[in-house]
Amino acid sequence: MVASSRSSPSFSLSAFLISDGPAGFLLSWVAGFVDTSAFIILFGIFTAHVTGNIALAGSSFVSADEETTITRLLMLPIFMVAVACTSLLARYSRRRNWPVFAVLLTAEAIALGVFLIVGASLSPSLLLDVQEEYILPIAMSGVVAMAIQNALMKEAKGVFKSYIPTTVMTGNTTQLTLDLVQFFSAKLSPNDPASKQESAEAQERMSRVFPTIAGFALGGLGAAYFVLVSETWWSLIIPLIVISSLAVAAFVQHRATTVTQDSGAAGANPH
Repeated sequence: MVASSRSSPSFSLSAFLISDGPAGFLLSWVAGFVDTSAFIILFGIFTAHVTGNIALAGSSFVSADEETTITRLLMLPIFMVAVACTSLLARYSRRRNWPVFAVLLTAEAIALGVFLIVGASLSPSLLLDVQEEYILPIAMSGVVAMAIQNALMKEAKGVFKSYIPTTVMTGNTTQLTLDLVQFFSAKLSPNDPASKQESAEAQERMSRVFPTIAGFALGGLGAAYFVLVSETWWSLIIPLIVISSLAVAAFVQHRATTVTQDSGAAGANPH
């Protein structure tokens, strides 16, 4: 008897983790956790939703709090510089044929590590004396980490089916609402072929958008719980572990894909 050479498909944890649903959920969970933690401990500084700092800067300006106003306004240019640096890193990685998604996740993990260390080092002084000289470096490091995550969703071409923000949920919530309207409107005309297609399209988009919204909300709730219970920056080690795990999964999957492609090429061109 000749053994069958056909192998059944096996589950790949790395491929699962970096697929649209799980990766979108985990990345948005990290953003919700980091943004909420920073907002609570830094007395109203957004690290992921940086444009929210503009509105808060207006509030502190009216209150004649110049230092807080400047700190909040500085978050936007810091964010832009970090995004630009991330884009340059992605371009360099593509030229070297490095796995862009894995490289940028590694950069984010490093930035989150810096955020954790800076926050843990300065937060005791911050609790004793609320001064901008303590808040600014902590906030800067957090904004850099979230800027990298914002940029990697754009730069990791080919990893996701389409771009879905994982740090700001306003656009995702709008899209989810529009898709719900489209889905239920299509269901009112079940015999119309066009309605069936619209329903399927809306359902497919909702399956990708909903996990990011849920992840961000759960991340925010988790941060509020851990920060209020522990009153320490060390809870930020959780999002650091999540991003590091995603980075490892991305490297493993890139390696597996490369080996498969090399094996296929060798089989197609035997010597």
